[in-house]
Amino acid sequence: MRHDLHIHTTASDGVLSPTEVVDAAHTGGLHVIAVSDHDTVKGVAEAKRRGAEVGLTVLTATEVSSTHQGREVHILGYGVDPAAPVMSGLDERARTRRVERMSEMVDRLRESEVEVTMEDVFTAAGPAHHMIGRPHLARALVDRGHASSVANAFDRWISDRHPAFVPTDLGSPERAIETILEAGGLPVWAHPPGDLLADLLSPLVDVGLRGLELYRPSMPNRVARRIREAAAIHRLLVTGGSDWHNPDRNDPLGTFWVTSGQLADFRGEVGLDGK
Repeated sequence: MRHDLHIHTTASDGVLSPTEVVDAAHTGGLHVIAVSDHDTVKGVAEAKRRGAEVGLTVLTATEVSSTHQGREVHILGYGVDPAAPVMSGLDERARTRRVERMSEMVDRLRESEVEVTMEDVFTAAGPAHHMIGRPHLARALVDRGHASSVANAFDRWISDRHPAFVPTDLGSPERAIETILEAGGLPVWAHPPGDLLADLLSPLVDVGLRGLELYRPSMPNRVARRIREAAAIHRLLVTGGSDWHNPDRNDPLGTFWVTSGQLADFRGEVGLDGK
């Protein structure tokens, strides 16, 4: 079976609605996907309904934002309970903070004489948006003529290394893991940077981290090897996904997939063995 366990929708900073994502995944030949929007599960119910109609399994997931020493660290939560009070608290806190963060980034850009407004960002996000993110700002920069594409906007103005970047700053990675555990979920470190593994992995395992995202498009061999070795040492599950957001920026859904064999232990943990 073909899996993609890291996909975003318009519930956060993806371009396609949950229904459109499921249709694209089905067309692309995927069998199991995880809708893992940033700091929310608002898109999951719609995706599950459409998945049931087309015969595609949709896992409940979210990608919880956190910050470690000024760097973004994201923890995927698989199987969280959408009705858990901690999830509604996360959603509310994240929406407020993301607007504050975006306002700070817009102010920094304008200080650099890059004219863009919050209204531009909301327009670029569209009426279906739930969580404001950098891809929305990137689209606004393209619309304003400051960049030739979303990728170019990140490269020129808003990637982590640029002065306009502001972390989401919803708390520590430890807090993100605790949130996921409280919601009954399985915490997995999304796209873990190789240089953070040595210092940060053990503390995260101590508070309940259960897995590492290993399989990703264009993963450098040296980074994959480091993640695989770390997972073995700490007896962690491994997962994989495309981190898909946008048909104009990413390859079509289904171009990348992870097999049942690669996810054998994870499938057992989340109850996929019978599917």
